[in-house]
Amino acid sequence: MPWYVVRTKPQHEVKSSRILEDLGVEVYCPVITEVRQWSDRKKKLRVPLFKSYLFVNLETSSRNRVFEAPGVINFVHWLKKPAIARPEEIEAIKAWMNNDKLDDFKVENLRPGDEVEIKTGKFANKKAIIKEVGDKKLKLVLPGIGWVLTANIQDII
Repeated sequence: MPWYVVRTKPQHEVKSSRILEDLGVEVYCPVITEVRQWSDRKKKLRVPLFKSYLFVNLETSSRNRVFEAPGVINFVHWLKKPAIARPEEIEAIKAWMNNDKLDDFKVENLRPGDEVEIKTGKFANKKAIIKEVGDKKLKLVLPGIGWVLTANIQDII
């Protein structure tokens, strides 16, 4: 079964994924923890990694089941066909989400716009362009698929 990419209303990703799971659809909605700053406090929130997107794994014949969940807008299309994420791409995202081990290192001499090569994981030997630089992680754009992913520095050459 293919992994389809589904677009949702803003801030409906988690709610729609729970409803789809209750309907028996296999859904993947990766979430991260962010610290949000208000004028009087900081708070940790769990937010989706991909804003307004979900991945659903279902048969082509039952694609319309996703519209039973409130908040689902449509399938993402590529070349006038529903976009499909390859299983190895989903597994790579899951592996990155489960890898919370950070070594003692700091990012230096890397700037947005620089091109780097990923050296480990499912995207090994793939080129990426740096979008944002953090202390221990980078936000990368994978030009081949147009996704923005966060990667640990040890995975980059």
